[in-house]
Amino acid sequence: MKIKLQQHPELPDKARVDKTANWIIVVPGNITLPSIKNLPYGEFIDLRRKQLNKKFSNKTVFSCDLPNRNITHLAFACIDPEISSFELLGIAADLIKQHRDFHGQELGVILYGYNMDAAERMAEAVISAMLAAVAEMPEFKSGKDRKGPVLNKINIFGVKTAHGFKRSFAEAEGNALARSLSMLPPNSLTPTDYLKEVKKLAKVNDWQLQFYNLELLKKKKAGAFIAVAQGSPVADAGIVRLIYRPQNRSSAKRKLSLVGKGICYDTGGTNLKPANYMFGMHEDMQGSAVALGTLLALSRLKVNYPVECWLALAMNHIGPKAYKQNDVVTACDGTTIEVVHTDAEGRMVLCDTLVLASKEKPSLIIDYATLTGACIYSLGTAYSGIFTNREALNPVLIEAGKDSGERVWPFPMDEDYDKLLESNIADIKQCSRESGMDHILASRFLQRFVKNNVPWIHVDLSSSNRKGGLAHVPTDTTGFGIRLTLNLLMDKKVMDWPEM
Repeated sequence: MKIKLQQHPELPDKARVDKTANWIIVVPGNITLPSIKNLPYGEFIDLRRKQLNKKFSNKTVFSCDLPNRNITHLAFACIDPEISSFELLGIAADLIKQHRDFHGQELGVILYGYNMDAAERMAEAVISAMLAAVAEMPEFKSGKDRKGPVLNKINIFGVKTAHGFKRSFAEAEGNALARSLSMLPPNSLTPTDYLKEVKKLAKVNDWQLQFYNLELLKKKKAGAFIAVAQGSPVADAGIVRLIYRPQNRSSAKRKLSLVGKGICYDTGGTNLKPANYMFGMHEDMQGSAVALGTLLALSRLKVNYPVECWLALAMNHIGPKAYKQNDVVTACDGTTIEVVHTDAEGRMVLCDTLVLASKEKPSLIIDYATLTGACIYSLGTAYSGIFTNREALNPVLIEAGKDSGERVWPFPMDEDYDKLLESNIADIKQCSRESGMDHILASRFLQRFVKNNVPWIHVDLSSSNRKGGLAHVPTDTTGFGIRLTLNLLMDKKVMDWPEM
């Protein structure tokens, strides 16, 4: 993202404010009137607050035009330092929305009344919300100008950091990539198209790329993946393996693997979805897009350990060759699977991918998938579900969700759930016809294919699409998972856990 950030520890004066068309001011909810008057245009802000019948209290937000020659537009908010990250990002998004119709190349942000840690937190939220808002998304409307602010510079006053918010920019770039790929219509992002895009990214970012096409997957006996792919009229499905290596390879003792479900369109297969449930199924590849966006963010931050990214790319088509109920297929670890429902294709492509990824013995696997409607029924679309084979991680995962603003909730993974997956003819059933706990059963199914006792986290992306956006992300397609993962890796440092 070609946006320049400048930081200033001091406050601007009126003359500086007058030079910029768009401003945001953020202060604590308990701010006093004398303190407000220390701000440029403080007395006018207090006047407008009274006219709008607002109080200086937590979560107060309003906007106004300043009485200067440029009619500077100001969005003002009172935010307590202890506010949750989810709420903070949401308010930051509201502040950015106040400038949607006031196009300009520069945004000024004033943070006043906070200690340095709190000011940095407020600044990070505003920066992230702005970057999410200005990220270019696919647009196919003819004769329409792009909506939103045209921005190339942010000036932050009241805080100055050494890191320059590089992580926020990396996260935003990864999120923008995930959203933009997910929004592409299915005739613009087939597995063939997807592979072309991935090859471009690999070349730019110096990632090693391997593509396991269907011929190679047949040799590896990846029958679960092939079963889903065989209904497609074009044999372009396959598994992408991307490898990022740090510059100082000798110091890298641990390795991370990211795995993503990349079903570029899901008809449901032989168990065809009804129209209302098939609409939007071009986003059934969002798990792979989040894995790819996370890889991009980690590469931008130059993490000091190798990262592998596995993308399971396929279509779930209906046709004479499509797999069907009661088929028995064999995964590449030799496990025989009885097909119960062809719309449970995500776990089929993921199980072979997890076998391949875990055979490389990484220190941690995180997989992302728009996997089950059951998770949406359980949590709605404001949270995503999370599952792990390391129970001690559950409190850490909850905390990482709260801290990042991408909230998650863990579900049980007890062995007795496996009774519902017992098959009379194969080693395991793909899913159960009787159960309403499909998100748990899908995770129990997937865990079977994580080899070598590798620590594993599965994210069921129930919040991958939310009407009106989520937290600081303004689009329905959220790209959920990248901030969560970077919090886990960089703040919670789960790769360094002795339990891993």
